[in-house]
Amino acid sequence: MSFTRVTSFGSNDSGYESGESADIIEAHSRAKQQEHAREVSRQRQSILAKELSRQDSDEYGQDMLEHMLRMDAESLPDVDSIDIQTEIQWFMRPYLLDFLVEAHSAFQLLPETLFLTINLLDRYCSKRVVYKRHYQLVGCAALLIAAKYGDKKEKVPTIKELKSMCCSLYDDDMFLQMEWHVLSTLGWSIGHPTADAFLKMAMKDSVPDPEVESLTLYILEIALYHREFVSRHSSSLALSALALARDIYRRPQIRQVDWAHQYDRTIFADLSAKLGEPSNILSRKYSSARHFNVSSVVSSYVMHKAMMARAPPTPVYDLTPPAFSKGNSTGYFNAFSTPQKNQVTAVSAHGLYTPPITPDEGVPKHAFMPPTPTPTGPQQFEFTGLPQYHNGSQWNFGAY
Repeated sequence: MSFTRVTSFGSNDSGYESGESADIIEAHSRAKQQEHAREVSRQRQSILAKELSRQDSDEYGQDMLEHMLRMDAESLPDVDSIDIQTEIQWFMRPYLLDFLVEAHSAFQLLPETLFLTINLLDRYCSKRVVYKRHYQLVGCAALLIAAKYGDKKEKVPTIKELKSMCCSLYDDDMFLQMEWHVLSTLGWSIGHPTADAFLKMAMKDSVPDPEVESLTLYILEIALYHREFVSRHSSSLALSALALARDIYRRPQIRQVDWAHQYDRTIFADLSAKLGEPSNILSRKYSSARHFNVSSVVSSYVMHKAMMARAPPTPVYDLTPPAFSKGNSTGYFNAFSTPQKNQVTAVSAHGLYTPPITPDEGVPKHAFMPPTPTPTGPQQFEFTGLPQYHNGSQWNFGAY
């Protein structure tokens, strides 16, 4: 017969079980503490990195801005050279950009990758003759180079993926050859300060406003579709688009005291005129909640401006009283002036003379004051039962 040894803590088996549970709980608690410590360490590192970045920005910010502005001027495409292309025309540009915008969204690349892609495409078309059948291939090569230059390695599209998006129109070797040809044509000079880089620099010292930032990017991507903005400086485009986005959201415009708020009013007006012509692909991209549905905001803004333009002009009333001369001091208030005697023409230094109570002889009676009747003597009044009428100034007074 076997007996189970029982103590005040229970049986031996239950003791082993309770000990294992305690070890599991202790290990779980220790893991949570370690995870919390790692999270605190990451937050401290992030705060320290931001502080060091802020200090470096304060110290070298002006030098960085000058370098970016110089690079922006040196890496602009030449729109006049693109005009003389024999096969590709400007009406083909929206179709290629729609394809690149969809590919950029499908691969979830950074915003600066799209702007750099278009810059590389336009710079190449400024230097080389491009055949119509190779236009899409050049765009894919530019997207591949831009993704390798500034995006994460795992986000870079593969040749197979690009070939699939082009419906196998080009072979694998053609993508590699075009990539090398673009790089050699540009002298391996890929870096270009994009419009979104200037946007970040302009908003770094202001209160974060993700709605305005998203709307600004939408306006900048609309500008990519139009010829008149191809040779514009990225800095001017970014500042003008930011000012337009603030105007649409009715945010207060900051006074133009430094570079970040000195926008070009001509570009501002040109961008505003193009808001009514967005691409369907681009409008659908920015209609999501992630982008705060800014495409609908822009549509409402454009409709409101169109209604205001069709409305009849507000009539203008001249509320300025007419001028009157010194000789006629009561010219404007004739309706309220006191009638004066005709023969009184002299005016004293303090105004007009007060007319006497009794009119002088020879002064004509006023037109609206009838003369007082004067009795001519006792006359007989005969009552006939009919009303009596006077003739002129003759009155009949009868005795009863």
